[in-house]
Amino acid sequence: SAELICVDPERVHEIWPLAEPMLRRAVARTGLSAFHEIEQEILRGNALLWLAVEGEEADAVVLAAASTRLQRTDAGKVCVITACAGRDMPRWLVLIDGIEKFARNEGCTCVRIYGRKGWLRALDGYAQRHVILDKEID
Repeated sequence: SAELICVDPERVHEIWPLAEPMLRRAVARTGLSAFHEIEQEILRGNALLWLAVEGEEADAVVLAAASTRLQRTDAGKVCVITACAGRDMPRWLVLIDGIEKFARNEGCTCVRIYGRKGWLRALDGYAQRHVILDKEID
């Protein structure tokens, strides 16, 4: 079964080539953030890179990648999942528990996801609290 790994920021440069294409796709799909900014935050250690991995070390397969950033708000500290993508979602989705535990340990009041509506159906205990409104203009 898949396990969640938080990549040590000291070693993130070694792992980045595996995660980069997945996260790039996730960001392109939503258009909610700039991939370059997320990449810089991860590589500088201001954001964390998480991997869902299956199999033993040499044969390990990365099923999914996610990035998180801690954000201070007037309502308390929030753990924002800034990007998440992968394949075979049923095999790794439960691993979000690990990110939630991390957030709790960091003193966060919530885990926040900027993503597609489909996440709402897929994730337990998440509610739509706010909306993002877009008006296309030329």
